[in-house]
Amino acid sequence: MATSDFMLGGLASVGATVFTNPIEVIKTRIQLQGELAARGTYVEPYKGVLNAFITVAKNDGMIGLQKGLVPALYFQFIINSFRLSIYTTAVDRHWMHNKNGEISYGLGLMWGAIGGVVGSYCSSPFFLIKTQLQSQAAKQIAVGYQHSHTSMSHAFKQIYNEGGIFGLWRGSMAALARAAIGSGAQIATFGKTKALLVEHDLVTHPTLNSFSSGLIAGSIMSLAITPPDVITTRLYNQGVDVHGRGIYYNGWLDCIVKIFRSEGIYGMYKGFWANYMRIAPHSTLVLLFFDEFCAVREKYHL
Repeated sequence: MATSDFMLGGLASVGATVFTNPIEVIKTRIQLQGELAARGTYVEPYKGVLNAFITVAKNDGMIGLQKGLVPALYFQFIINSFRLSIYTTAVDRHWMHNKNGEISYGLGLMWGAIGGVVGSYCSSPFFLIKTQLQSQAAKQIAVGYQHSHTSMSHAFKQIYNEGGIFGLWRGSMAALARAAIGSGAQIATFGKTKALLVEHDLVTHPTLNSFSSGLIAGSIMSLAITPPDVITTRLYNQGVDVHGRGIYYNGWLDCIVKIFRSEGIYGMYKGFWANYMRIAPHSTLVLLFFDEFCAVREKYHL
């Protein structure tokens, strides 16, 4: 795993996150809206993606749309450093190619999942804090459990005091499934699509090829990742009792059962459009930036 690939993967994701964090805030709020309540029985402060933007800006101010940005940058840098460097290593060493020398979708899924799991586990504390900060809102539009963090460092201290070092990795098992499914789908689709577009002479310009492949990969990823993303958001944002146990869910399986019982299949896809609007451009930008950074590195032999 090249150190430069590790750094480039992280830098690519940081650049994309600055632009996509506001939609991440919206996505988190919508996923927590009406938690464990039947559809139509609760007040909806966020009525769609556009309305949610206006609601947050009106009640939390424009700065409210960038809540959780700092831990989001740390999270994205760490997870994508591992994901993308593992991906390029697998491609360069032909671990993703079949006997005919073609990129295998199945092997792409496997290596994408491996990179996602490694990166997700290492970055889990930042995802936890990012989620809890993004959910914080003015009283009139608050949804889900409201934490009292005042900053990322305060959140680290508070979570550690409540649950020790293991408290910082609470909910990480659900996050691993989320990362494996999402990263596997994204990386496999990106690599295979790039090859197919060139093979069939559809999009051969390097930058346009990366952009098109990233957009398609992001679309596939958003379909696959939404249910595990809802579960992860719920587990990460829930409060804990005096024993450090979650007050709503006992784990990812319990979370799934309770969502299905109270909210139905709709509950598993809450925030889908916000998720799509975040993931598709984020995936496109991350993969495009990464390919461009790699091209600059090769051109100047960095």
